[in-house]
Amino acid sequence: MPYSDYLVFIVAILVCTAFSLFASARVNGTFSKYDRQRLRSGVTGAECVRRLMSRRGIRGIAIGRVSGKLSDHYHPSKGIINLSDSTHDSASVAAVAVAAHEMGHVMQHQDGYLFYRLRTALVPVVNFGSMLAMPLVLIGIVLDNITMYADADLGFTVAMIGVILYGGSFLFALVTLPVELNASRRAGEMLVAEGILAADELPGAKRVLSAAAMTYLASLLTSLVYFLRFALYVLSIFGRRNNNRR
Repeated sequence: MPYSDYLVFIVAILVCTAFSLFASARVNGTFSKYDRQRLRSGVTGAECVRRLMSRRGIRGIAIGRVSGKLSDHYHPSKGIINLSDSTHDSASVAAVAVAAHEMGHVMQHQDGYLFYRLRTALVPVVNFGSMLAMPLVLIGIVLDNITMYADADLGFTVAMIGVILYGGSFLFALVTLPVELNASRRAGEMLVAEGILAADELPGAKRVLSAAAMTYLASLLTSLVYFLRFALYVLSIFGRRNNNRR
């Protein structure tokens, strides 16, 4: 990779890193601010999920507890919503916003929301691709040298398969963003509809969810930069070698 291209990549990664740090600091700061705002309804994160599931006739979903802060997640294959220590027993604006967001994922699963189904389908592809992408690129480069006079396209083909698998990570991040935004929208609607949040408490909940969305945007941008760098690097290597063979 030419020095100028490498410099552009370094600058892009530094910008993405700075944005990721800003997004992380913002979500933690916003959560801490609205975690200090007690709900007038007195509903905790766990109670919020129970009430939302009960009103929507959702059965077979357990509520678990995991250690840490903002480690909340919905595990569809296990049928469980895991709420973190910072959410489970807290009766704050921030806690119910996060809890309702996870409930939003449950509703996406129940409704067959397109982007949620796409993200679920991509999980095994991303896991598989993350293990094999780099080895395949390296194997492709080696094959390109070994088969220089036999099949010059073989190494390039193998390397590009690695690039495509690596691109699965970018595609996963791309699909994740609308999934998270949709879950946050559903969360706000459910919280107001069930009277868990008062009208003047809703803006705080939306700020918590908007701050969290920034972290997914940062992941998307970082994934895009790495994918483009990966693809252009492979193309440049094989492009130079093909020119040298002529």
